[in-house]
Amino acid sequence: MKRLFRHAQIATEDSPKLSQADVLVEHGRITGVAASIEDVAGAEVIDCTGRIILPALFDLHVHAREPGGEEKEDVRSSSEAGINGGITGMVLQPNTEPAIDSAGAVQNVLDSIREKSRIWRSVFTAGAITKGRKGEELAGIAGMKNRGVAYLTDDHSPVANPQILRRAMEYAKQFDLPIASYCDVKELSGKGTMHEGSVSYALGLPGIPSLSEEICIARDIRIAQYAGVHLHVQHVSTREGMETICRAKERGIRVTCEVTPHHLLFNHHHIGNFDTQYKVYPPLRTEEDNEALLEGLKRGCFDVIVTDHSPHTEFAKNQDFASAPFGITGLETALPALYHHFIKPGKLGWDVLVKRFSAEPRRWMKQEVAVIKEGAAAEFVVFNPQRSSTFTREFLRSKSINTPFFGKTLDGLVERVIHQGEELLSR
Repeated sequence: MKRLFRHAQIATEDSPKLSQADVLVEHGRITGVAASIEDVAGAEVIDCTGRIILPALFDLHVHAREPGGEEKEDVRSSSEAGINGGITGMVLQPNTEPAIDSAGAVQNVLDSIREKSRIWRSVFTAGAITKGRKGEELAGIAGMKNRGVAYLTDDHSPVANPQILRRAMEYAKQFDLPIASYCDVKELSGKGTMHEGSVSYALGLPGIPSLSEEICIARDIRIAQYAGVHLHVQHVSTREGMETICRAKERGIRVTCEVTPHHLLFNHHHIGNFDTQYKVYPPLRTEEDNEALLEGLKRGCFDVIVTDHSPHTEFAKNQDFASAPFGITGLETALPALYHHFIKPGKLGWDVLVKRFSAEPRRWMKQEVAVIKEGAAAEFVVFNPQRSSTFTREFLRSKSINTPFFGKTLDGLVERVIHQGEELLSR
C-alpha cells in the first residue's frame, strides 16, 4: 500500500519548530520527505493541511491487568486504547494475579500479546523483582531475562527490605536488567489516601507525606550506586524527589526517571468534594510540585513521559474515597491532554513531547527510534490540533473509564495511526 501525506507539519525531537513537508509511505517505510512530492501512481493521497505528523508514542508504564484482572482491562483492550491515543509500543507491568515473576509467567503474557494485540511486536512486559511481589524472596530473574523482560519492578509494592533490594540489584546487574523502583515508605504513608497537606486536613482524609516517596528515592539511588545497576524511578510526583534524582545524575549515578501527565496537570485541590477519579498513587501533590515537574521535564531531568495507565471498574471507583482504588487511565487521553494544556499555550514544545514520549522510551528499550525521514519505518501519528477529543464511552477503547477527562473535551484529535506502515486508525 502506498500513501502520500500532503502538506503536513512535521514534529521532531530536534526542534520545537514544525516544518512543512509531504511524506510518502511505501511498503511499510517512508520513502520520501520533501517540501513537495509529485503524485505517485497507485498511492492514496491524504490531505494533511493543518495536521501535525509526529512519531508514534511509546509508553514504558502500562497496567493491562492480564492475567487476573480482565474485567478492568486486558492485552487486547489496552493495545486498542494505546492505538486510539497514538501509542504503538508499551511495557506492561507485572502486578497481575498471579504476578509476572517467572519465565513461564512471562511466556504466557508474551503468547497472549502475540495472539491479541495488533501492535504485538512493540508490546513488552516487565518482570517482578520478588516472588509474588511480596518483597521476601527473589523472583526467577534469569529465566525472565531469557524470555525478554524489559526491566524488573515490584510495581505498587515497594521492596521494603534494603538487603533484598541490594541482592536483586546485584543480580540484575549481571543480566544488564534495569530495576524500576516504586518509591514509597509504607511506615510513613500508612493508610493514607491522598497527599498530606491542607486539602487532606480540610477533607478529613489520612494523608501520604511527600517524605514517604522522597526518602525511598534517596535510599534506592544509594543502593543502586553501590550495586552498579541502572535504576529507574517510577512516576515521580514531588519537586524534592525530582531534584534528588537530578543531583544523582550530575554525580554520574546511572539513574533515570519518569513523569506522568496527571502529575504534571493535577494537584490535591482537584480532588474537591472527594472525587475518586483523582485518587492516584503516588498522590497528586501541590501546585508548586506541578510547576517544578514541568520545569524538570523541560530541562531534561525526566527521561520519559509515561501514562501509568491504571484501569479500574466503575463499581470500584464509585466507592467512597477511602475505599476506592488508586489509579486513572491515560493511554487515550495523554496526547490530547499534553497538547491542550501545555503545547497549545506554549508551555511545552513538540520537541520535548517527541523526545520524552517517543524517542527516549524506544532508545531505553533498544528499539528503532520512530522518525519522520526517508528510509525510516513508517511509525507515526497524524494529529489534528483544529479538532477536539470528547472522551465518551463510545470514543474510548479501554474497558475502564476511570479518567478525570471522562465526558470532557480537549483540543486536538488523533486522526490516523500508522504502525510499521499499516494504518491502524483512521478518523
